[in-house]
Amino acid sequence: MTDQSTKDRVLIFDTTLRDGEQSPGATMTHDEKLEIADLLDEMGVDIIEAGFPIASEGDFRAVKEIAERARNAAICGLARANPTDIDRCWEAVRRAKHPRIHTFIGTSPQHRAIPNLDQDQMAARIHETVTHARNLCDNVQWSPMDATRTEWDYLRRVVEIAIKAGATTINIPDTVGYTAPVESADLIRRLIAEVPGADEVVFATHCHNDLGMATANALAAVAGGARQIECTINGLGERAGNTALEEIVMALRVRGDIMPYETRVDTTKIMNISRRVAAVSGFPVQYNKAIVGKNAFAHESGIHQDGMLKSADTFEIMRPEDIGLAATSLVMGKHSGRAALRAKLEELGYKLGENQLKDVFVRFKDLADRKKEVYDEDLIALMRAGEDAAKDHLVVHSLRVACGTGGPAEAELVMTVDGMEKSATARGDGPVDATFKAVREIWPNDARLQLYQVHAVTEGTDAQATVSVRLEEDGNIATGQSADTDTVVASAKAYVNALNRLLVRRDRLGQDEKEISYKDAG
Repeated sequence: MTDQSTKDRVLIFDTTLRDGEQSPGATMTHDEKLEIADLLDEMGVDIIEAGFPIASEGDFRAVKEIAERARNAAICGLARANPTDIDRCWEAVRRAKHPRIHTFIGTSPQHRAIPNLDQDQMAARIHETVTHARNLCDNVQWSPMDATRTEWDYLRRVVEIAIKAGATTINIPDTVGYTAPVESADLIRRLIAEVPGADEVVFATHCHNDLGMATANALAAVAGGARQIECTINGLGERAGNTALEEIVMALRVRGDIMPYETRVDTTKIMNISRRVAAVSGFPVQYNKAIVGKNAFAHESGIHQDGMLKSADTFEIMRPEDIGLAATSLVMGKHSGRAALRAKLEELGYKLGENQLKDVFVRFKDLADRKKEVYDEDLIALMRAGEDAAKDHLVVHSLRVACGTGGPAEAELVMTVDGMEKSATARGDGPVDATFKAVREIWPNDARLQLYQVHAVTEGTDAQATVSVRLEEDGNIATGQSADTDTVVASAKAYVNALNRLLVRRDRLGQDEKEISYKDAG
């Protein structure tokens, strides 16, 4: 039964570690998953969907460890509609203070065709698997995948079956981002009104952003009676992404006059976790992204600047401090001391021991010698680069490039491969091409370059360049990022970072394991 104390509170169900990680190239390491889970728990997320335990041994271990260390949030695992998946999921989450099993099956005509089940056969499968899950765990969520394209009569029928079988949360996914806000609200409202037992469960919404309406659809579903929103940090997710957690919680906070619902999320932690997810996933936040984009609190127009100087609320409906962003960015430089660096890093969400601080301080001084002013974004890039180097199989140590109008570029590269130093010299059509060829000489691979992108971290000719590289190998996609005042060096490190992430993904899947298929849900 729905807890009356949460009647006007919206539960935040974060699926960054499951749906978010399904973004092509967004693979996270085991330690990165644990870190993000800890941050989600600290900020007050109600439910963390930690992964898909049956997908691989690596996913199982991550979900299990997150379940064991979570202090407040319920820990959820995803399972297809079969007993094997559900048993594996339960084994992973059972030691959580608040475990949850989330099982699903595709109910639309398009998805029913995949397991080749008719409506009656699928209905029987739903009853069987939800019952099995409830016999293991008293907190069971059930999702009819592609619910918004499922025939109304059939959707109403299977939701009733899931409730009778013991589901405590009914999630209504807009799997392909097809619905519109008015439909989203109406669908939830009708299910609650017409399905027997609907008043005994929590209804949830899971919206994708294919048409740019994920956040609007989620908020409309809440207006229709949903009391749980599935979302991800930065809107990370399949294709165009999901409902963004930061947009939901700030919309509810800023527009509480027309949406009188509360969440437990500490909004001052939003900026920190947004930066961390961007760093570990390799997906940079677009500058004009709502709430957390670099330009979200920037004003260039003279009229806007004049208004801001007179009163901030002329052009800002929330304060930077509301999301944990300092109103001003303290500039660090080569004269900044260790205490100032520690304080600034703690402000950015990094808590370092003495040995870690010593290492970071050396790298900070090196950067400050090459760059007059070191901003927050520079420090974040510096921290990310240090974290990657500490655990990577492949590490760039030195690079010299000769290029110009006189002929092909030449790159001399020194790397370590699992601790062993190797070097190569290669020529190419420009410095970046020559550098990438040198990497391939040291570490032969068949990865195909899908994306190469450069942007400046801060302003000025001495700004650090952040380079993003996306690679694909045998259907696996990984994105690498790095920053340096030298664009070619940043390119080399980003390319190698993407290769390291491909190795992580290969290790996670294992030699005898294969990518799972939703077809097996039936």
